[in-house]
Amino acid sequence: MVTDFYMDEIIRTAIKEDINYIDTTADLVIPQAQRGNAYFVAKASGVLCGIDAAMKVFEMLDRSFACKLYFHDGDKINEGDIICEFTGNMRAMLKGERTALNLIQHMSGIATETARCVEIVKGTNASITDTRKTLPGLRALQKYAVTVGGGKNHRYNLSDGAMLKDNHIDACGGITGAVETLRAKLGHMVKVEVETRNLDEVKEALAAGADIIMLDNMDCATMKGAVEIVGGKALLEASGGITHDTLREVAETGVDIISIGALTHSVKAFDISMKIS
Repeated sequence: MVTDFYMDEIIRTAIKEDINYIDTTADLVIPQAQRGNAYFVAKASGVLCGIDAAMKVFEMLDRSFACKLYFHDGDKINEGDIICEFTGNMRAMLKGERTALNLIQHMSGIATETARCVEIVKGTNASITDTRKTLPGLRALQKYAVTVGGGKNHRYNLSDGAMLKDNHIDACGGITGAVETLRAKLGHMVKVEVETRNLDEVKEALAAGADIIMLDNMDCATMKGAVEIVGGKALLEASGGITHDTLREVAETGVDIISIGALTHSVKAFDISMKIS
């Protein structure tokens, strides 16, 4: 879920960025009091996400705005579906069009891609998660979109968990010392994840007491070896270079988590258009 005040702040920033102080087209060619009707139509098939955020753009610009939703976040939509119809001040609708579409297209793209990945690994033990590779300022909406698509969220920010990546480990002189230093200072609620590059590091991370072990850019044969070594004593996360073509094979190695940065950092926008009735 995304709290209203968090979403409002993101939307206000986007509106100010796009409109500034005047819309030199709509404000000069559309009479101030003119009202009208419009609708959103899907131009592709996938999972809808961001409809509430899109409608809130128009609501912020026009207190008289009213909408009727035919689909909601998480619904599957097909090309040609009318997603919603709305009415309000024409200037406001035209001013908010691009910002509203940017949000719903991006969020629906994330939800659609996540749903595709979740379907690929269906029947295995693996869950699909995002990463911190998000667009600055949009993390809350992007991570929400992942959950709408059926995925799970990795840590939200650096405060959510301790993750010893390769650079931390190298700077600390090794996995064991880094984990021991963390354990001496961490509160009892915080878990420790260790990034590993080979099976020797997997063994060391397990012996050091890591809660989660990341298998970074390992091939599937090596991942299977890691699953046998760990034997359920820690969660295993596969990460790095995973594509649709390799996703199922990775899931079948027996890992618990597959984290995919591409869900948020390079997803294709879902095609939705706004049309004036």
